[in-house]
Amino acid sequence: MTAAPDQRQRLKAIIGGSAGNLVEWYDWYAYAAFTLYFAPHFFPSEDRTAQLLSAAGIFAVGFLMRPIGAWLMGIYADRHGRKSGLTLSVALMCAGSLLIAVTPGYESIGVAAPLLLVLSRLMQGLSVGGEYGASATYLSEMAGRSRRGFFSSFQYVTLIAGQLTAICVLLILQQILTEAQLDAWGWRIPFAIGGALAVIVFWLRRGLAETQSYAVAQAEGAPRSGLGELLLRHPRETLTVMFLTAGGTIAFYAYSIYMQKFLVNTSGMSRETASQINGITLFFFMLIQPLAGALSDRIGRKPLMIGFGVLGVTCTYPIFATLARTSDPWMAAMLVMAGLIIVSGYTSINAVVKAELFPAHIRALGVALPYALANTLFGGTAEFVALWFKRNDMENIFYIYVSVMIAISLVVYIRMRDTAKHSRILED
Repeated sequence: MTAAPDQRQRLKAIIGGSAGNLVEWYDWYAYAAFTLYFAPHFFPSEDRTAQLLSAAGIFAVGFLMRPIGAWLMGIYADRHGRKSGLTLSVALMCAGSLLIAVTPGYESIGVAAPLLLVLSRLMQGLSVGGEYGASATYLSEMAGRSRRGFFSSFQYVTLIAGQLTAICVLLILQQILTEAQLDAWGWRIPFAIGGALAVIVFWLRRGLAETQSYAVAQAEGAPRSGLGELLLRHPRETLTVMFLTAGGTIAFYAYSIYMQKFLVNTSGMSRETASQINGITLFFFMLIQPLAGALSDRIGRKPLMIGFGVLGVTCTYPIFATLARTSDPWMAAMLVMAGLIIVSGYTSINAVVKAELFPAHIRALGVALPYALANTLFGGTAEFVALWFKRNDMENIFYIYVSVMIAISLVVYIRMRDTAKHSRILED
């Protein structure tokens, strides 16, 4: 049997894997952060909501590729190693970001502009679909039994850090460029940065160590990963991942990705103020993740998920309804932060919970595919659904929709076993 890594090796691997994860998610979220600026170039219209709706539709289209990426690259990571899966995913993300950076606008090339935007998001969706499963599996397997919740929480720390980096790039560009420059060409800069960083991460990930779980599964001749193996041998776990993800992912996207647009389009705040609120709240949200992950190592995963479910069901509508009526940035920031604290009960531990449900030979696929399906159906469409209700003067229905989805996940949290006590990651 392959020897377990010592604490120094674990830390090095987790830092290396997390750095790559940060860049992946920065590239993914740069699209959302700069939508307000590039949407007019690809979707000419006098109606801002219509432009945002079109851009959100393509954001959702990117999610359609995530299950395919999860399927193909989940199998690839199970058969060829977590490191190989991580390296392949960042290469695809690099290509998608650079394509957005250089694509001319609608006035220059007509309908080809939004079509190329769709192509770039399809590539990025394929990348992120594989990234989540590979990185969640890699971090969970490298963490060690006693601190698995803490170390695996860095999967969302870096996910949020990627989103926060995109917001910070936006804030910096808002300070150094004029509004006209940012509208005209400045929005291309973050995508060029993302492509360049992805090249660096590609070489970084090539030097990562492989996990003990993968090595043991290969040495013992475990069954080959595949869709049939997942659905026929692990149907309960697959459905569990889908439904525990549904409420968590829509809540996360509502409070993070959509919130910037909500504060501008509904609360009536400026783009700069909305970006600042989004950046500040995400920073504190990021810091909470390891604390909640460490807490799960002490009390279990289940109490945190149930806490998210109960508070999410009871507080989502009041938070959004109050935000819609407030014009005070400090009050808005506190309300958004309250929502994100609630969501931390899901985000901080969802990766390790999913990884602990599956044996090593099918783990990357088992984590990635049902998560990606749920994310496509609920997370990727959150903005589109919210803006559709907004355009049809039924915005409060979106608050109810989010609450109902969290309630469905809460039922799963209550019924499932605590994976901290029944983990299928067997190594110490």
